[in-house]
Amino acid sequence: MRHRIAIVVLLGIAVSCLGPAVAPAAGADQAPAAAAKKKIVFLPGRQSHGWSAHAYPAECKLLAGILNKSVSGVEAVVVEGGWPNDLSVLDGAAAMVIACDGNGVLGSEANYQALDAFAQRGVGIAYIHYALDPGTRWGKYLLAWLGGYYEQHWSVNPSWKAEFKQLPDHPITRGVRPFAIHDEWYYHMRFREGMQGVTPILSAVPPERTRQGRDGPHSGNPTVRSRVGMAEHVAWAYERPDGGRGFGFTGGHDHWNYAHDGFRQILLNALCWVARIDVPPQGVQAPRPTAAEMEANLGGNRPGNWTTEQTQRIIDEMNQ
Repeated sequence: MRHRIAIVVLLGIAVSCLGPAVAPAAGADQAPAAAAKKKIVFLPGRQSHGWSAHAYPAECKLLAGILNKSVSGVEAVVVEGGWPNDLSVLDGAAAMVIACDGNGVLGSEANYQALDAFAQRGVGIAYIHYALDPGTRWGKYLLAWLGGYYEQHWSVNPSWKAEFKQLPDHPITRGVRPFAIHDEWYYHMRFREGMQGVTPILSAVPPERTRQGRDGPHSGNPTVRSRVGMAEHVAWAYERPDGGRGFGFTGGHDHWNYAHDGFRQILLNALCWVARIDVPPQGVQAPRPTAAEMEANLGGNRPGNWTTEQTQRIIDEMNQ
């Protein structure tokens, strides 16, 4: 028995010694495997509201282009045409971004269930502007994915200048200073009970006039009218119980607002955050879009007297 044990030990030593000699040597010109990039898929609905409003394809392409140029760990892709018939284009997604009019991308229960399956696997989900109002049937999904949504006859969608005087300490706000900007900021959203898992990112007190709409699915209701002087949350982060992340952003009606440095950086930081990409201490650093970049991919009819110089003036004035 002792002889057998000795032989096994000796053979083990021999194999250990031979291992490096017989293993194939890596070629000197072989580079180490590149780290896998996090894939962010944008799913915009069609453009509506003229040349420069609800311009979802242009805005998604703008954000995707900035992320691809400025964040080394990102692969951002834009998938147009509604919810894809071939879901393989979504394979490997770390996050998905929905920007559309109402329920303009998903459409059916089957598609909501498909996206829910992605969410249950930890895929981050972000919704921008009117997409947060999915109608009366689908709110339960957005509540689960994002922690909040636009509930008709509860939420309202007025246009007003929001003054974001304080920002929370959160990765999404890195590098962003307090700012004010006019937009169609939806508010009085339907959030999870007790705001569990929800962190408000942008909050402001709406003007009194925005609370005075008559009762209706978008115009007003008694609860909204009773909240005079109270701050409302118009962008928020959500950490789901399953570990996934969500983000809701009610602004984005006016395309030119994406040229505002703070507005744009909140979105860029948030999309990295929902995809579980570390947001740099100063936020995503990227050059301000040029007038040509802001005009690219707009689908409405360009006004006959509009000039690129006019676009540049809007960009400059917005960031004064």
